[in-house]
Amino acid sequence: MINGYLVLIVVILLSVYLLNLTTSLLNLRSLRPDLPPEFVGVFDDREYARAQEYTRTTTRFALLESTVGLLVTLTFIFAGGFNLIDLAARSFGLATIPTGLIFTGLLILLSAALNLPFSLYVTFVIEERFGFNTTTVSTFFLDRFKATLLAVLLGAPLLASIFWLFETSGPAAWVYCWIATVVFLLIVQFLAPAVIMPLFNTFTPLAEGELKDAITRYAAEQHFALQGIYTMDGSKRSTRANAFFTGFGRFRRIVFFDTLIDKLTTSEIVAVLAHEMGHYKHRHLLGMLGLSILQTGLMFFLLSLLLDNPGLFEAFAMEHISVYAGLVFFGFLYTPVATLLALAVNAFSRRNEYQADRFALDSGNYGEALISALKKLSHSNLTNLTPHPAHVVLNYGHPPVLARIEALRQATAPIRSNQA
Repeated sequence: MINGYLVLIVVILLSVYLLNLTTSLLNLRSLRPDLPPEFVGVFDDREYARAQEYTRTTTRFALLESTVGLLVTLTFIFAGGFNLIDLAARSFGLATIPTGLIFTGLLILLSAALNLPFSLYVTFVIEERFGFNTTTVSTFFLDRFKATLLAVLLGAPLLASIFWLFETSGPAAWVYCWIATVVFLLIVQFLAPAVIMPLFNTFTPLAEGELKDAITRYAAEQHFALQGIYTMDGSKRSTRANAFFTGFGRFRRIVFFDTLIDKLTTSEIVAVLAHEMGHYKHRHLLGMLGLSILQTGLMFFLLSLLLDNPGLFEAFAMEHISVYAGLVFFGFLYTPVATLLALAVNAFSRRNEYQADRFALDSGNYGEALISALKKLSHSNLTNLTPHPAHVVLNYGHPPVLARIEALRQATAPIRSNQA
């Protein structure tokens, strides 16, 4: 007899794969040979062709990776791989919670082993070929060691708590798991700037000078207290540039990648800061955190309905029913819900980016400086200037750069008219 859950899971895996395949192919077809007029003088013909080749190369490789991932996942399911991992975890003769941690850890190790060749190729072949990579082999593997250590030290206790709560707390377990996870996320948010991020990068107070004076002056104008202004050695891994706020309350600080400072003028950097401050002033960070908390609650509620379903375990040829395996299997069924929620979150995020851009314009008339910064960053990052709308809807948390520039131009027009 055909297991309905197995059929549903296969359909989900194939549907998600085909959705990504379709939007990726549409995105490749949307590449245009003619440079958009807005970027004339920013890209020359050779640089624009190189940017399009970067999009083609990364898209095709991502499709290869997802194809291999799909085939390996389906083979693993039909070969009873999950049951074999479960039997291996149970062979230690430990209690349920440590057995669950071993089961989960073995699956993570298998996934990491599968992804490692792809990560190495992206970093040391593709990113190297297009001039982005500055990561050494030692840094690459040290990063993964640190991430694994953090996962064990932080993730394992949370996972053990979830196992325990579902085993002992009855129908309300999903609520307790939700609360525990939210508390964990909030703690990590506070720990990240002071404890976690310095494990991977060096943060140096911004040197005295024109840039620091301009940033301090703008922050004072906006009544925004900063605990500090820092540069981060982003060039340790990549030539890409970025900036971000981190911390809460009086511990707020602004961080600039050293690559950003090297590529932009003082006014352009302040414009980027104004954009980031727009996120804070419009409470976008709190909004995104709220959405994340609600999604977590929905996930745990749905999980509670399916956690010990015998049919779900039969789909994976499991000999034993357990909370820890149920968590993994639920992930397959949750994929369509996660995809739909991601569409909504991406749309909300793109809206936030437009608002933050508008704040940069209104708070100090930094519209032109922000446009100039966006152009320079698009050039240095080999940005796809003409992504397909379907690809944007599915994958973009930021609007396409041309859409952002157009919105800024439209918002700037009334200001110019009034000044005239």
